[in-house]
Amino acid sequence: MRKLTYLAVLEPTKTGYSVFFPDVDGCITVGKDFAEAQKAAKEALELHIYGMEKDGDELPEATNDVSRYHLEQGALVLPVTIFPDLVRNDLDNKAVKTNITLPAWLKEAAEAENVNFSKVMQTALMEYLNLNGNQYAK
Repeated sequence: MRKLTYLAVLEPTKTGYSVFFPDVDGCITVGKDFAEAQKAAKEALELHIYGMEKDGDELPEATNDVSRYHLEQGALVLPVTIFPDLVRNDLDNKAVKTNITLPAWLKEAAEAENVNFSKVMQTALMEYLNLNGNQYAK
């Protein structure tokens, strides 16, 4: 299983901690205390890497060098490890809500038969797209 580790910098602020990753441009977050900042750092990194991979962007190389940054007094540096394949699996298979439009008579007939609209739509879309339940297609 693929594992990525990047260094996070937690800088104290008046309201908690500001978090950034020197090797991952644009990946920032905050937390009101150390525990929340640490949790937010992991979530931010997971979502950022997920987004980069979905966009086909090259992932930055992880270094162990924060010396090129001027760190505020009291800043903490800690490694944050994520498992991108697990994150992708969770996010890609998360149930999402979508609206559909049906004629009123069809909706009423389906409701009278206790039809599970979500199940029927999922089955119909997979059949229409020639997908099986274990396949992910873009």
